[in-house]
Amino acid sequence: MVPSVNAPPSSPTRQVGEIETGERPPRGPRTILLIAFGGLLAIMVAAGLNALQTLRELHRAEEVARSQYLTQTQVLATVTYLARISDGTVERYVLSVDSAASAGPRDQITRQGEQAHTALRNYPASPDPEEQALLKDMEEQLTEEERTVQAIFSLRPEERRRRGADLVSQELIPRRLKIQEMSQRIEDSSRQRLNEGMLQEFGALQTRLTHMILLALVTGVLLATASALYILRLERQAQQRYRDLARSRHDLERLSAQLVDAQETERKSLSRELHDEVGQSLGALLVDVGRLTNLLPSESPPMQEHLGRIKAAAENAVHTVRNMALLLRPSMLDDLGLVPALEWQGREVSRRTEMEVEVQSENVPENLPDEYKICIYRVVQEALNNAARHAESRTAHVRVIQDNQKIEVSIVDHGRGFDPHRVRGLGLVGMEERVKRLGGSLTLESRPGEGTTVKAELPRPAPTSS
Repeated sequence: MVPSVNAPPSSPTRQVGEIETGERPPRGPRTILLIAFGGLLAIMVAAGLNALQTLRELHRAEEVARSQYLTQTQVLATVTYLARISDGTVERYVLSVDSAASAGPRDQITRQGEQAHTALRNYPASPDPEEQALLKDMEEQLTEEERTVQAIFSLRPEERRRRGADLVSQELIPRRLKIQEMSQRIEDSSRQRLNEGMLQEFGALQTRLTHMILLALVTGVLLATASALYILRLERQAQQRYRDLARSRHDLERLSAQLVDAQETERKSLSRELHDEVGQSLGALLVDVGRLTNLLPSESPPMQEHLGRIKAAAENAVHTVRNMALLLRPSMLDDLGLVPALEWQGREVSRRTEMEVEVQSENVPENLPDEYKICIYRVVQEALNNAARHAESRTAHVRVIQDNQKIEVSIVDHGRGFDPHRVRGLGLVGMEERVKRLGGSLTLESRPGEGTTVKAELPRPAPTSS
């Protein structure tokens, strides 16, 4: 069964009437959404990169400040240690009973003093004036301590035993304690400055991150709001278009139903006119020709032959008109019911073509509504005509079955089949419109070389009085 009009591709088994469209979605909404979410993502990435950069800067500043603090601490510890070692050497010298052992300790103390001054000169430059003053005082204390030590080493043994302890307790130890105190104060100042610097850097980081996060949030809210408004607008437009499409489709279905009704009414009217007017006129013509034949003398063979041809032509016209009237609207559909009309249709198709048609029915009532009888009859008629014209099938099977829920109509031929991906005829459209009008569905199954099956399912109607 090969309908005559091409159609868009579909599956080998498909529901006739499915809406197929090749339209692509508009690019405007897609572009707007891509820009909005891409911008939001870019802002988030920029905020993340900025935070990472700020963290690296904070880490670098922390490393520099920590390194400077460690250097300062190491210098102060060195100076304090050297001062303590020098004082210890002096104390041992003062308490020593060996009067000749002065050269070694003096040289050692001199080297330690030079090392302490060198360490103070290597102390990192400080921007704090108080710390600078403390460093200067510390260096002066070291110088005074060196002078006191030199004075102790210049004493004679008797004076060293008599005055050495007093010099140590009254001058060296107080200076050493003062040096330690100043070292502690410098260390505390450095630690405080380090903490303040870290807090300042952290505050700057927090401010930058806060500004970036606020910028990302505000921009994100604006983008999300704009996108939401745009999507809502698109949704309203889509809803309006859907309503327009639904209304247009409803109007088309109503128009299609009206066209089907008009077509069926016109067919019924034409069938009645052909049967009543043309058929009766041709019947009257046959009667008149018969009377004229009886009135003519038998001695006129040419005239008898001419009237015989007229009579044969009239009989042929009567037969043609009767067939046309039955094809347009078989009277037996109204007089005898659906199943006899289908059986007559199968016999007529078998008579006109080389295809044998078998009609089977189960539980089909005689009091079906007129619209059901017409729908089923036209579906079977179109399917058999297509099979006879295009499928080159030798057999066809028609089955009409009614159960508790539906009426199922199937027309199966064993012809050459076709590819529903490429072919869809106007006959299928007509069958679909008739079936859909009654709330049913029409399914087409076909493959090249495997025949075709047309199946219609209609909801079971309420019984009507005959």
